[in-house]
Amino acid sequence: MIRKFFRKKASGKGKLDTFLEKYNLPRAYFNINRKMITRGVLIGLFWGFIPMPLQMLSVVATTPFIRFNVPIAIAMVWLSNPFTMPPMYYMEYLTGNFILGREGLDNIELTLQWFSDHMGDIFVPLYVGTAFYSIVVSTLVYFLLNWLWIRSVKEEKCTKEKKYNKKKKSQEK
Repeated sequence: MIRKFFRKKASGKGKLDTFLEKYNLPRAYFNINRKMITRGVLIGLFWGFIPMPLQMLSVVATTPFIRFNVPIAIAMVWLSNPFTMPPMYYMEYLTGNFILGREGLDNIELTLQWFSDHMGDIFVPLYVGTAFYSIVVSTLVYFLLNWLWIRSVKEEKCTKEKKYNKKKKSQEK
């Protein structure tokens, strides 16, 4: 399904090719295939779970080491935005506390003074939880997407074969 959508959009020399030529960007980082898309999701989620500024630049800095679809990775990084960051980082903090076997902090105040006083108690569990989600969850999503993509291709192939066999039988009669 997704391959058909992208093939229809990508046929011919379009705006993307003009853009790539204008800025001399390698086409490989915009390829649309299973490996590039799933790697883009993996890299984007990996950097997106880490509480740090300039996540999109981290995605771009990863390009010399791994080939992936950069626009997909940047879109995945956008999953952590000002609306999703507080619950996401709180979830990572709770997960880090669980992994470390610690109790969470009580009487949380949303002031800079409180955060600066408790930074040591927050920092370690937050980054342990961050490591868990960045590595484990993004890897699970990577394998899940690969499996779904392969399954979709097989189902599409079976559907085409059934249509072909049905058409062939009707022509024989």
